[in-house]
Amino acid sequence: MSITRPRGFRAVGLPAGIKSAGTADLALIVNDGPRDTAAAVFTANRVQAAPVLWSREAVADGRARTVVLNSGGANACTGPEGFADTHRTAEHLAAQLEISAQDVLVCSTGLIGERLPMEPLLAGITAATGQLGAGEKADESAARAIMTTDTVPKTAEATTGSGVVVGGIAKGAGMLAPQLATMLVVLTTDADVDAATADAALRAATATTFDRVDSDACMSTNDTVILLASGASGITVSLEELTEAVRAVSADLARQLVADAEGASHDVHVIVRAASTEQAALAVAREIARSNLVKAAIFGNDPNWGRIVSAAGCVPEAVAPFAVQDLSVTVNGVEVCRGGGAHRDRSEVDMTPRETLIEVDLGAGTASGDIWTNDLTHDYVEENSAYSS
Repeated sequence: MSITRPRGFRAVGLPAGIKSAGTADLALIVNDGPRDTAAAVFTANRVQAAPVLWSREAVADGRARTVVLNSGGANACTGPEGFADTHRTAEHLAAQLEISAQDVLVCSTGLIGERLPMEPLLAGITAATGQLGAGEKADESAARAIMTTDTVPKTAEATTGSGVVVGGIAKGAGMLAPQLATMLVVLTTDADVDAATADAALRAATATTFDRVDSDACMSTNDTVILLASGASGITVSLEELTEAVRAVSADLARQLVADAEGASHDVHVIVRAASTEQAALAVAREIARSNLVKAAIFGNDPNWGRIVSAAGCVPEAVAPFAVQDLSVTVNGVEVCRGGGAHRDRSEVDMTPRETLIEVDLGAGTASGDIWTNDLTHDYVEENSAYSS
């Protein structure tokens, strides 16, 4: 179970006819309260889809009762008509649930530039409201309905020491880059918390989880992470306790996103240590994670440390100061570079495991930061060259 494991939530996923293949493409998640606390974070892309524009405004008061999500179309770059479609979606669901449209959050994912088929979508919403439920079947159906190029549904949950539960579902397998990683995520909790606490917990958690996923340096127009709190447990938790639980679920989902990245054969964890600041460490880690040469080398099972240090050197000194002679690189436990030059033979590195660990020591301070990414494969190119077909 995941999103309905916390008390006070129902969910469903079903085929509404948005996808031509006839697979599940519509999900609803409903918060039955007694609280209707909500918080959300969205893409930093300047080109934002209509559902992002709608949901950003709707959640501004810290309240929401439901989220409707569709796959099969992003409703991005569709102009005023696309925004009107989102508004109509919210109004239709609100009428079904007898709530205000301002308490409806909307998420979409799929191809950019095409309007959604509204009649199947609205009919699907009507059908979905009659099939809402709780339990493993409901959770999995919702998680499957938001998949695009994902190969598996992504769910997670965690329980705090006081008994509060946090659950979540996510989609995302490509266009994964920070602010946020390209995804749709809905997190639920039965904690009794106010909007300010939920917002602070969500932002703190995403900053060290979803914002640390950088699969292909491509930021989506639709990124959305939503946290709903029902208060159904009757348990009030501290900001620290809620943050830790939300972070645990977010970290689990973020790791699943990397593991399902389009065509990937390696999950790559880049850790930069001994940096002057955390921001410096993250800048270097991100530069390495985004290097196509590094990613291609990993696909070829080649621990090419020269490409790693070259990528690190692309970060301006003003952002991440370090001396080349202090630089070291370790790949899967083997220090292949020390003092800015060759050290142990790279033939000693075992590159066969799915997970590749790259550790870079800058010798410039005590701060650290990490990024998750993946290798660059033929399958990634094939998947994304045919995405609109």
